[in-house]
Amino acid sequence: MGKLFLFVYIIVVIQRLVELTVAKRNEQWMRSQGAIEVGASHYKWMVFMHTAFFVSLLVEVTMFNRPLSPVWGLLLVTFLLMQLLRVWCLSSLGKFWNTKILILPGATVQKKGPYRWIRHPNYVIVTTELLVLPLLFSAYFTVALFFVLNLWMLSVRIPAEERALRELTNYTEVF
Repeated sequence: MGKLFLFVYIIVVIQRLVELTVAKRNEQWMRSQGAIEVGASHYKWMVFMHTAFFVSLLVEVTMFNRPLSPVWGLLLVTFLLMQLLRVWCLSSLGKFWNTKILILPGATVQKKGPYRWIRHPNYVIVTTELLVLPLLFSAYFTVALFFVLNLWMLSVRIPAEERALRELTNYTEVF
């Protein structure tokens, strides 16, 4: 179990670091086009929460020698499916995808890929990952704590994003 955990853990951390690099590049482009950032006050807390998630997962699994879940196969397949959906979300939004709430006033809202069916598919994916990844390695403290923290974060973030999109884009017409 230890080798599988470390392999998955390292791959996911590398993936997140690559995503942050893409987000930074997209942020620079968006700002050069006149984008406005919304929700900056909670962004640092979101970054802290996600960083703490990875620390908590590492500590709980390694220090408490958590076993692989009895339903690990199903959980791993679910996690891998979320990774495919994550790539679909990022590629669907292209330069508009970001970890920050950056709104380009007057932009046409993207309604392609998974955004055709759901307003915030990336949040569904992140929430699923925050559940499935710790469950895969029986990290029950991590799953419980970060499920609650993520719900709190989304209760702040989604309304801020929706409000900004309604005020600055054609969001109301599209959705």
